[in-house]
Amino acid sequence: QVRLVESGGGLVQAGGSLRLSCAASGRTFSSYGMGWFRQVPGKEREFVAAISWRGNTYYADSVKGRFTISRDNAKNSVYLQMNSLKPEDTAVYYCAARSSGTYYSPNMYDYWGQGTQVTVSS
Repeated sequence: QVRLVESGGGLVQAGGSLRLSCAASGRTFSSYGMGWFRQVPGKEREFVAAISWRGNTYYADSVKGRFTISRDNAKNSVYLQMNSLKPEDTAVYYCAARSSGTYYSPNMYDYWGQGTQVTVSS
């Protein structure tokens, strides 16, 4: 069992930065692939970024070059550094953990956090 708690969301102007954090409980955190997804009302949950247990990283085209995912296994944490934010980045951001499967599919993730709101004003 893995419990995930996100933090770091908020309101920021376009062009600004935010850093999201996800703290995980459980002794096997280092063996999980971790991902960040986002969702706006009326739309499906969208893949943002993922990091494998080995540290390989993957990004959606819409955030490539602006967002950076990282993990610190000693702290049981994963992070999402978001730079050059745009109004279209506004969403609830979710942290998730998966033991296997494709990194970009939310259906492959076993555990989810409660989400943190990110709002980017123009």
